[in-house]
Amino acid sequence: MTFIDTSILCNLVPVPGFDQHRDEVVREMGERLNSGERFILPITAVVETGNHIAQLKSGHDRLTAAQKFDAVLRTVCAGQAPWILHDVAWDKAFLEQLLNGADTSTSYVEHAQARLGAGDLCILTERQAYSNRSRIRAGVWTLDEALSAHA
Repeated sequence: MTFIDTSILCNLVPVPGFDQHRDEVVREMGERLNSGERFILPITAVVETGNHIAQLKSGHDRLTAAQKFDAVLRTVCAGQAPWILHDVAWDKAFLEQLLNGADTSTSYVEHAQARLGAGDLCILTERQAYSNRSRIRAGVWTLDEALSAHA
C-alpha cells in the first residue's frame, strides 16, 4: 500500500509546469501496477494538485488538466483498482498527531525548521492513521527530498 504525494500525482495527471518527471513516473507506475501495488490519494495531494491546476495561466491547460484530474478522482471514488479509498477524520486527534510529527518522532516545529511542510506532515499523519486502523504498513511515493526521508 502506497500513499501518492503531490509530486507524483502532478506527473500522472499531468499538470503542466509540475510534470517534469512524467516519463519516469509513468514508467514506474506501470512497474508498480504490474507488481500488484495499490495506492491511496491523501487529502493533501488532492488539494495541492487541484490548486496547481486552478492556478495554471492557460485556460486550455486548466481545462485539460482538470478533466484528467476529475477522471482520476472518480476512479478513486468508484474504488477501482489500483486505488483504495479510505476515511480519515480531521479532528483533534489528527491535529495532535500532526503536531507530534506523526510516526517520525520529530515535532511539527522541528520538521518545519528542516523544511518539511505541514502538507507533507499531513500525508505522514494520514498514513499513520491508515496503518493504525488497517494494521498495514504503507509507504509514500514522492519525488520530494524532505518527505522521502520518511517515506
